[in-house]
Amino acid sequence: MSYAQERCIDALFDGAINIPNADTYPDSPQEMYSVIKEIRYSEMARMNSGRPGMCMVGPESSLTIGSRIIANLPNGGMRTSDAHNIPQRNELKIDAASLNMLTAAKINGNIIMVEGLPILGGYCRGVEETSICEIASAIASFVLFGAHVHSCGPIHIKYGATTARETLKAHSHSVAALDRNTDALIGSMFYVASGPCTEMCFLENATQAMVATVSGVEVIETSASCKGAEVDRATGKEARFAAKASQAAAGLTADEANEIVERLLGSYESDLGNAPYGMSFRECYDPLTGKPTEEHLRIYEDTVTKVRDLGLPMRY
Repeated sequence: MSYAQERCIDALFDGAINIPNADTYPDSPQEMYSVIKEIRYSEMARMNSGRPGMCMVGPESSLTIGSRIIANLPNGGMRTSDAHNIPQRNELKIDAASLNMLTAAKINGNIIMVEGLPILGGYCRGVEETSICEIASAIASFVLFGAHVHSCGPIHIKYGATTARETLKAHSHSVAALDRNTDALIGSMFYVASGPCTEMCFLENATQAMVATVSGVEVIETSASCKGAEVDRATGKEARFAAKASQAAAGLTADEANEIVERLLGSYESDLGNAPYGMSFRECYDPLTGKPTEEHLRIYEDTVTKVRDLGLPMRY
């Protein structure tokens, strides 16, 4: 609900449901239950925020093809206007499970969002190789797998984030090339090193939002805070911050944006290896009202001022 109530956010990218005291494993009853629970919660969030038609991307609690099929059943909750998020495997691979998920989504008429996030510093040794791999992943998504949207964003092998200097450089080159030479819909996936209710988290989101927007990305997908590895460490305010940064960056030239990105990077990149994990959702939002705390709002507003001082004319 913290996302759906932000009117600058157009779709809900679900998170995985954690069932207390339950061992969730592939093809287990718990997996089936968590998928249906996730979809129901997402539906409630949209309804309570007055946005029942909002697109949902998921289900993220799904581990197997069986739970994907259940999600698409008449009472499962997934609509044809919702998007199935289906990952490629690193690097430039796919497995039978993902192919079966693609088949089920295709038969049901869903929007298909295929994700390919190359690892900079692994098989892709540097910026150039990572850019080539990212472009190849995008081509595979559309030509081989029938995607409607391709989600990308290189992840730094050392920091586990997409917001490092090298990964942003690779990302900007590849999506600019795709934008210049195709009419494909490209999404930029954000894995930020820091956590909610911290200045660094907002700064990371603003930086990648600028890079993605000016390079030609159509879909901003933000943000997997704390590298997407910690429970309950994501809120709608980070997504709002990225959306407002993206709006402010629209219309800037690459040279204009690059000067601001350099300043933004300089404000946090030395902390990527020891990023603060911030607060859990319950610590920075009231879980009953879905509203952010005064502290969270203060940090948000202070960081807007800082981003403006660094050159990006962001609105609140």
